[in-house]
Amino acid sequence: MASYKETHEKKEELVDLLEVEVYETSASGNKLTKVAKFTAADSLIVLKISPEKEFQTITGFGGAFTESSAYLLNKLSKENRNKILKAYFSREGANYSLTRTHMNSCDFSLSQYSYAPVKEDMYLEHFTIKEDMDDLIPMIKDAMAVSEDGFDIFASPWTAPPWMKDNNEWVGGKLLPKYYDTWALFFSKYLDAYKAEGIDIWGFTVENEPHGNGNNWESMHFTPEEMTTFVQYHLGPKLEADGKGDKIILGYDQNRAGLKEWVDVMYANEASSKYYDGTAIHWYESTYDFFPEALQYAHAKAPDKLLIETEGCVDSEVPKWKDDIWYWSKEATDWGWDWAAEDEKYLHPKYAPVNRYARDIIGCLNNWVDGWVDWNMVLDRQGGPNWFENWCVAPVIVDPDADEVYFTPLYYTMAHFSKYIRPGAVVIDVENPDKDLMVTAAKNPDDSIAVVVFNEGMSEKAFSLSLNESTVDIKISPQAIQTIMIPTKTK
Repeated sequence: MASYKETHEKKEELVDLLEVEVYETSASGNKLTKVAKFTAADSLIVLKISPEKEFQTITGFGGAFTESSAYLLNKLSKENRNKILKAYFSREGANYSLTRTHMNSCDFSLSQYSYAPVKEDMYLEHFTIKEDMDDLIPMIKDAMAVSEDGFDIFASPWTAPPWMKDNNEWVGGKLLPKYYDTWALFFSKYLDAYKAEGIDIWGFTVENEPHGNGNNWESMHFTPEEMTTFVQYHLGPKLEADGKGDKIILGYDQNRAGLKEWVDVMYANEASSKYYDGTAIHWYESTYDFFPEALQYAHAKAPDKLLIETEGCVDSEVPKWKDDIWYWSKEATDWGWDWAAEDEKYLHPKYAPVNRYARDIIGCLNNWVDGWVDWNMVLDRQGGPNWFENWCVAPVIVDPDADEVYFTPLYYTMAHFSKYIRPGAVVIDVENPDKDLMVTAAKNPDDSIAVVVFNEGMSEKAFSLSLNESTVDIKISPQAIQTIMIPTKTK
């Protein structure tokens, strides 16, 4: 076998050196750290980029504005509040481009509330977003002020007000058909109310988790047929009639294992498909298996529609405070560790939080998903506040009493995608012969190329990155994620 020196010298005779910038986050301590020096390796696998083989166009990456996150920001010093917003939304930070928020309350609210509090208010004459004025709206507006490139925001209802439902409860139940038009009006009024505050909403998911959530917190049930009826005959026509037909409507908005039955109904024909702009998905069916077959099926059913992961987090865990190594360790569980049926336990192993994010995002990008949105941006050391005490982990954890901020490794993991793969980028093909590495790549609107490599293993890996007639040799640390940027001038 030829030595590294002989191989490198031979390469220099045949090909140009590929110019790159490499950023790494690792269990050993790198945090989006620029790395430049790589020691020699005896043999290298080749990751070959083929920009001519194009797939989906990227919508964006980001997280969710929740009342819990906004409330916590308001309890911090101005310095730390600004630090977090800049970390998420500035070009120097993660530069989030796609975000979510909730309509009415959700589990990550301080209490249960609705914008339509008056019963039998068919024309929503008492519609009000006053509950959002203290925390949620200021957080969104401050994020907008920080963001130089801007970001899209879509809204999701967890439930209609109880008086519109067949069980008259916040949790569970169905929207009564007599209120379908009132509920469609609710979406239109929400757009107007937020626009009056200077916030343009990009679109909606029709209902967060239409299968319900075990009847634990705010929810409202739809079958695929019921949701499609609502969208086809009520929501879509109402937004169109009100001059808001350009707003995005995403159907479903729950776990990937249920995709087939939903897209079969949503996209059954031209009429059922007309007002749907895409499909929203969550990862809670498994934070280990990203269900590539289901994603491929959903894309094939509606290749011109969006496919966006709209919520994911490490749930059922109290976050570890200033303990980076925990986020790289296979100790975290999820709801399914305790509650999944025996034949589904394999979908819910103990698994490192960073691995969940990196594996899932790359797996999604390699299977037609065009956007990936995290859940809460900020939580406290308990994993709240949360009126249901449904504790979860967020990329940024704060201690408001001590005015301290902890950027977990999950923050840097998200930034590997959001900062370097921009809206309008096109996912391109990468030939990857190494089963121990996960790799994805995208060509940005400025023609720069971002390649993201994830090494879940405990050993350093060496590889050669090839584009056209140029190559570069790179090493990735054990338990690490890298973004490799190929600048515009290299083609």
